[in-house]
Amino acid sequence: MEIRLENLTKVFTDKTGKETRAVDDLTITIPSGKLVGLLGPSGCGKSTTLFMIAGLHKPSGGHIFFGDDDVTRLAPEKRGIGLVFQNYALYPHMTVRQNIMFPLENLNIKRTEAEDLVMEMAKLVGIEDQLDKKPSQLSGGQQQRVAIARALVKKPRVLLLDEPLSNLDARLRLQTREEIKRIQRETGITTIFVTHDQEEAMSISDQMVVLNYGVKQQMEAPQEMYNNPDNLFVARFLGNPPINTFEGHIKAGKVMVGDVVLGDSDQKDGIYNIGVRPEDFRVDPNGFEVDAEDVEHIGRDTMIRFAIGGINVRALVDSDSVYQQKTIKLGVKKGKVHLFSKETGLHL
Repeated sequence: MEIRLENLTKVFTDKTGKETRAVDDLTITIPSGKLVGLLGPSGCGKSTTLFMIAGLHKPSGGHIFFGDDDVTRLAPEKRGIGLVFQNYALYPHMTVRQNIMFPLENLNIKRTEAEDLVMEMAKLVGIEDQLDKKPSQLSGGQQQRVAIARALVKKPRVLLLDEPLSNLDARLRLQTREEIKRIQRETGITTIFVTHDQEEAMSISDQMVVLNYGVKQQMEAPQEMYNNPDNLFVARFLGNPPINTFEGHIKAGKVMVGDVVLGDSDQKDGIYNIGVRPEDFRVDPNGFEVDAEDVEHIGRDTMIRFAIGGINVRALVDSDSVYQQKTIKLGVKKGKVHLFSKETGLHL
């Protein structure tokens, strides 16, 4: 089921009449059968967008299409969506079986058929041996699987996940995101996944949409977006450790920060914002010399901290190439110097 958002806008008005534009003229197409992550900082409009798709918020403007159907004003229960909330929202007095079966109770489905559907979903998410337990007897990861099974049992056209992993510890988050990816692949259901965690989004999404202040910054496959950000905001938002950014200039085809040459460019001479990801530095005997303020070995990599033009910089290099030296010569891998317009922030 393809989902199209056309000029979607949501404005909230408080008691004083002050307006907040949570989503601003958003136009995107989510391909059928894909898992798309909505990503951005707190308050960027990602959950508001999800809730408009679900029908829980009414748009202030624009349209939502499921395939060729305009569902903008359709009630949530008529949209054919499965929604998983951040806090699971399971009924504590019901067993796992009863929780999963609950959405089927008003659909006039025969009891035997409903029980078959419950077992099918329980097996899909790997909790078929937990059906007679109450939610309080389950781990956080198991409760999240129950919530996903309950959302899928009606065979919805679209699955919507609102920060489904934020209440889990690090190990469970890793396991559960792998499960979500597996379940989505097996069912082929169009899925929208809201998160503020870039690692989660990059690990499981077919495509990501990065939002800021309700405005789409970029929609792209995760690695393509990481390698070729459309603007400085996306470049800074993606990456851990974050991209190093400088104010620099181009002179005679050389990209420079102060008197340090980072690479070559065919852009015209002038002042630019410059970005280099930590992993795109390399040890180079012909490179520029830096005084390492700190050298930290992290498994196979080494983190070097130094300064260029008064700006603190992180470089991740191969551990075999550096060992506690204080003076190191570095270069930047070919094609890995990012240039951004000083005026617009756009990637050049």
